[in-house]
Amino acid sequence: MENPPAPATGSDPRDSVRTRVFVVGAGIMGSGIAAQSALAGCAVTLEDVSEELARRGLENARRALDSAVRRGRVSPASRDEALANIDTAIGLRRADAAQIVIEAAPENLELKRAIFAELEGAAHPSAILATNTSSLPVTSIAAGLRDPGRVVGLHFFNPVLQMDLVEVIPGLRTRPEVTEAVHAFARTLGKTVVASRDSPGFVTTRALAVLVNEAAWMLYEGTASRDDIDTAYKLGFHHPMGPFELTDLVGLDTALAILDVLWDGFRDSRYRACPLLRSMVAAGKLGRKTGEGFYAYPREAPPPGPAP
Repeated sequence: MENPPAPATGSDPRDSVRTRVFVVGAGIMGSGIAAQSALAGCAVTLEDVSEELARRGLENARRALDSAVRRGRVSPASRDEALANIDTAIGLRRADAAQIVIEAAPENLELKRAIFAELEGAAHPSAILATNTSSLPVTSIAAGLRDPGRVVGLHFFNPVLQMDLVEVIPGLRTRPEVTEAVHAFARTLGKTVVASRDSPGFVTTRALAVLVNEAAWMLYEGTASRDDIDTAYKLGFHHPMGPFELTDLVGLDTALAILDVLWDGFRDSRYRACPLLRSMVAAGKLGRKTGEGFYAYPREAPPPGPAP
C-alpha cells in the first residue's frame, strides 16, 4: 500500500521505512497490541481520550513485556527496544502518519462506528483501518463510510503477547489487497492467522461463547460447583484455564456483550445469556479488572492465577 507522508522532523529517522501503527484505545487489548507491534519493530502510537488512560495503557504494555521477559519469551534488550518504539497520543490527530490503524475500543457497535467515521477523515487515505472486534460484524462497523473497502477485522487474543493466534475477517466490501496486507502484517508479528467469514462471533468467539455460557448455566442450576466445573474443563479437555477463570480474564461484561451480539445475530437458544452472568455484571463483578468475578483477586498487582 502507498505510504503516508514521512513523520515530522525530529522523529526517529527509521520511521520513514518501518511500519507505523496507530492503536485506538489503550485498554488491555490496545496496550497488548501496541506491545506486540513494537516488539516486531513497528513505530507505535497508543491513543486514548485522556492522558491518564493513555499513560495507564503504556504502563500495561510495560507490564506485559516485563512478564514476557520473566517467562523467557523476550530478552531484556528486546523489551527495552519495544518500549522505546511506543509513544502515546490524546485523540486521533496523529493517526495520519500510520500505515495501519487498529481500533481496540469496547465491544459496542455504535461506539465503533463513531470511531471509524472520525478515523476515515483523520487517517491517511491509503491507511488500512482494522478493528479488533471479537464478535461484531465488520460490514456493520464499516457501514456508512465513504470507503468501507479499507476496513477489515483483525482479532487479537488476550493476553496478546502470549496468544499466537489472530483472526482476519474481511467485510463484504473489504478489498482483497487489504485482507492480504493484514495477513502479512499479522505474520510479521509472529502470529498464526486463521480466516473467517464475516459472521457474528467469527470462529473463536462463537465457540467460546457457548463454552462460557454453558458453564454459567451449570453453576446457576447447581449441576456442579465453580471449582469442579473449572477442574473438569481443564483436566477433561486439556484446557489451560477453566471457563470461569477464562471469563474473569476476558471480563464478564465482555462475555455478556458477546452473547447478546450472537443472540441478536442468530436467535439461537445456545446464545441466550445465563441470568447469573447478567446479575453479576449488574453487581459490578466483572472479573480481574474489578478485583472480583467468579473468583476474587488482589487489587495491588495482576494475580498469577485465580484466588478462591
